[in-house]
Amino acid sequence: MSGTLYLVATPIGNLEDITLRAIRILREVDLIAAEDTRHTAKLLRYHEIGTKTTSLHEHNEREKSPALVAKLRDGESIALLSDAGTPVISDPGLVLVRQALDAGVQVVPLPGPSSVIAALVASGAPPSSFTFLGFPPSRSNDRKTWFSNLASEPRTLIFFESPHRIRTTLQLCLETWGNRQLAICREMTKLHEELVIRPISEHLEAMLTPRGEYTCVVWPGQGADRPDIPLPTRAVLLAEFGQITETSKSRRTAVKEMAARYGLTARELYLQLEAAKKPG
Repeated sequence: MSGTLYLVATPIGNLEDITLRAIRILREVDLIAAEDTRHTAKLLRYHEIGTKTTSLHEHNEREKSPALVAKLRDGESIALLSDAGTPVISDPGLVLVRQALDAGVQVVPLPGPSSVIAALVASGAPPSSFTFLGFPPSRSNDRKTWFSNLASEPRTLIFFESPHRIRTTLQLCLETWGNRQLAICREMTKLHEELVIRPISEHLEAMLTPRGEYTCVVWPGQGADRPDIPLPTRAVLLAEFGQITETSKSRRTAVKEMAARYGLTARELYLQLEAAKKPG
């Protein structure tokens, strides 16, 4: 009997964000294949896991995967870990997974933390249909084409970006997609967690020295098919608008920000607010 390849989701920051099942599997497997063994060692020490580790990253995955598959076929079980979140998603592991499947090895995912889903649900963006894009291309022409091809995408867009490219990326977002509402998430689940939701132009104005990897959630364009997001009660709607007004530059900006949150145009949201003010 061949062993099992487990794809184990690990914390994206807070070391307590891991399932009981994941901890058990990490203790039971014969080997842990980690993107960075030094990074994974911190998690293993925290949860008192003594399983042997080996590195599996983008520079050695093709070379090491056949040997790992051989171990699996001989009956050993292996857990695949990325540095944070779910393996394979914008991380190494796809080569190993495909070779294991081709060899008839059972592949079992252990769901858990995901920066993509965490950012989406906290952003207030329409969640019913979204597109995850990974990192934008690094080359200038490829990046421009990438943004241009997504200009008419009707779904919420989610992508990652590094600190040294976030400014140029936001500038391209603004030039290509317009001044949409955008949530920037950084250091999620960590001590200095940051979630900022505002139009793209205001992110560019306010951003100081970029630090850490960013997860960006972009609202659909005004011309896109919009999901039916239920509005809260009148009292809650007015209270929410009051809170947003306190932190926005102007009442008009607050209307635009709140309209994007509920998938409405600014005028539609304004009419809802006026209706909420009326008695009865």
